[in-house]
Amino acid sequence: MSALALPLAESAVQSVDWLAIAPPTLTAVVALVVLVADLFLPAARKALLGWTSVAGLAASALLLLPLLDGDRDTFCLTGHPGVCSYSADRFTLVIQLLVLGGALLAALLSVTALKDARGGLPEGEYWFLLLSSAAGAALLPASRDLATLIVALEVASLPAFALVGLRHGDRRSSDAALKFFLSSVTATAVSLLGISFVYASTGTLYLTQVADRIQHVDGQLHTLAQAGVVLTLVGFAFKTAAVPFHFWVPDTYVGAPLPIAAYLSVVGKAVGFTGLILVTVVGFPSYGDLWGPALAVLAALTMTVGNVGALRQQATRAYSAVRLLAWSSVGQAGYLLVPIAAAGYTKDAQKTIGSTVAYALMYAAVNLGAFAVAALVGRTRSHNRVADYRGLYATNPLTALLMAFFLLCLAGLPPGVIGLFAKVTVFSAAVDAGLGWLAVVMAVNVVIALFYYLQWTALLFRAPEGEAARHRVPAPLTAAITLTAILGIALSGAPQLVLRFTSTGLF
Repeated sequence: MSALALPLAESAVQSVDWLAIAPPTLTAVVALVVLVADLFLPAARKALLGWTSVAGLAASALLLLPLLDGDRDTFCLTGHPGVCSYSADRFTLVIQLLVLGGALLAALLSVTALKDARGGLPEGEYWFLLLSSAAGAALLPASRDLATLIVALEVASLPAFALVGLRHGDRRSSDAALKFFLSSVTATAVSLLGISFVYASTGTLYLTQVADRIQHVDGQLHTLAQAGVVLTLVGFAFKTAAVPFHFWVPDTYVGAPLPIAAYLSVVGKAVGFTGLILVTVVGFPSYGDLWGPALAVLAALTMTVGNVGALRQQATRAYSAVRLLAWSSVGQAGYLLVPIAAAGYTKDAQKTIGSTVAYALMYAAVNLGAFAVAALVGRTRSHNRVADYRGLYATNPLTALLMAFFLLCLAGLPPGVIGLFAKVTVFSAAVDAGLGWLAVVMAVNVVIALFYYLQWTALLFRAPEGEAARHRVPAPLTAAITLTAILGIALSGAPQLVLRFTSTGLF
């Protein structure tokens, strides 16, 4: 009996490809190191925690380079080498680069923000939570089973709740964290219910096996499978801030520390859209006729509500720059949904998903740049209103020019060629899929967005009212603004490289 048990036990042991899992693993290890080091470092040396975190995120991003030589799978089902829980393919690496790069830039913004907070934010907890969230976000694109996907999603989300509400005694921060928490918990509950229905109808959690089995379920389980698909999609729609699940975004961004708002606008959004891509295109491709139209409607609603919401902010005399960027983020989420919806209508889903990833990379670079400039202005203007940017060119000419470039990229206007290229790519994906009506809606929304982006841009070059505030740029902020500017300008010079780089190996 024991002789039989031994080979069975050995066959159940899964080999681990440590190089494949190195980027999220190193990020998690650095998070633990920072947490322990915080117990022993005196207050005067707490700044070392921030620079350790920055170095850790940079090292994690560099660990992506050895993985470029080919796809690597690990934690595979015994006897089924193609059925794995973790896959480091091209799609995974591109999203991990976006996540770790976004977290690195948010960390650079945080170094200055924590120094200016003067003890208002606990540094050890802050860096531990940021790194933990980044580790979960880096794990998610590699997840190829529904259990790992949900675990990664929650590891990315739970620390983010605490980061939003980390300013002790700040009621606005606490309210923002509570609203963010309640919406995210609801999303997770709905997703788990949907995944349980999918598991009940297919008997597996591996996405590739789900894709094969869900199209051949028994007639009695067909309704259960459809309900599982719908509920899973609804849960991820919450995570992507798609309308009508967007209500938490403006208050959360305004109430959170500004680096965390920047982090959520890029990394948080990447997490939601990556999960949505995996469950639709990899897990439920046979239900494209169900989720394709649903996502197309969500895309139209999201971009319209987001841009109209941003436009309405101008009716407020002292509207916040961060709140405007929050509504802009909702509108941009609508554009990101378009290629995913188009994947439900076309057989060339890999090309359309590449369009979403390309748009996400462009958006990440220029949106983080805009938040970096907002962090600079917020150092002398605590309310950080759009009116505070008036005359920025008179005091910080280069910063004003870069902010104008970032806003024009978001609007899709030259010289922000990468923004224009990304919007044309998404527009083409809709047209190629036969979604002409969605392309028209997108074109109308691009025109709506031009108004508030251009008005903000023009404000930078107007004569300042009264004495203009001069902004001293700390080294970490300088690094963040410089990196995003270099990336945006380089991509504008060779936009075709983005699609080549984001051509996914997901299928």
